[in-house]
Amino acid sequence: MPVVSRRIEHSSSYPFPVAEVHAALTGEQYWRDRLAEVGGDGAALDAITPTASGGVTVTMTQAIPEDHLPSIVTKIRPGDLIITRTETWGPLVGGRATGTFAAEVEGAPAQISGNQTLAGENGSSTIDVNGAAEVKIPLVGGKIESAIADEILRLLDREQEFTGAWLAR
Repeated sequence: MPVVSRRIEHSSSYPFPVAEVHAALTGEQYWRDRLAEVGGDGAALDAITPTASGGVTVTMTQAIPEDHLPSIVTKIRPGDLIITRTETWGPLVGGRATGTFAAEVEGAPAQISGNQTLAGENGSSTIDVNGAAEVKIPLVGGKIESAIADEILRLLDREQEFTGAWLAR
């Protein structure tokens, strides 16, 4: 049986120069502030590792309380979901930076991964996210993937709002 995954596509636009957005995405204070505001209870910045080329790797842990999860998820895996997320951003080269993102759910055969691109022109910037959610559970995996993808899109919207407000400070 082939593995089918649910696509995740999101675009965030900011009225700020690409260099300013990249500086935020590669700075520790941005990540600390973002997790504090939109990371949820118990969110933690596990590591932020700058690269020699001007990029960064960020690892964080977040939890989704059981009472916020769809019943299809809690029937299969009761309790809060503990999620380890990793984001990378490469250096800004020619007004563009690329990166990756991944998330794994503790104790569940679920994974989210993909690529992200930051680009800009005329003093504004856009981050495009393209990825997939995959749940390896026969019969109900697709339904869970849809629920996860919907939650990821809502989270990306909240992170976009936060980033815009953070940059405006």
